[in-house]
Amino acid sequence: MGGIAAEAPLVHSRPGSTLKRIFSATLNSLRGIRYGIYSEAALREESALLLAGVLLGLVVAPTWLWYVAMVGSLLVLLAVEFLNTSIEKLADYVTREQQVEIRRIKDFGSAAVFCGICLAGITWLAALALRVAAHVMAG
Repeated sequence: MGGIAAEAPLVHSRPGSTLKRIFSATLNSLRGIRYGIYSEAALREESALLLAGVLLGLVVAPTWLWYVAMVGSLLVLLAVEFLNTSIEKLADYVTREQQVEIRRIKDFGSAAVFCGICLAGITWLAALALRVAAHVMAG
């Protein structure tokens, strides 16, 4: 019985505290987005790419499901870039010295961004290929 009886109940929130927590988390997220876009060129570029993709996707996407996949791939790319930026900022905070392990950690984050770029690129190229193929078959 030891640890089980001593554990806190799983549900212990007061009425209204869930909404307050969600509201606070939303404000924190928006502050992070604003600061990231303001301070980091890569985040500005990928945010602009997302905005352009939302509009261009309306023309390029063969179906609404493709549109969701296309815009979703750009959102994933932006999210990965935010995580990579977080890793780099934290690594720089820990030490400014050139260390092999810190360099590897930063390279792993960069590799994750590269994978996100590949995902977005493949998704958009596939949608564009379907759109072109449909046009060729119709014409």
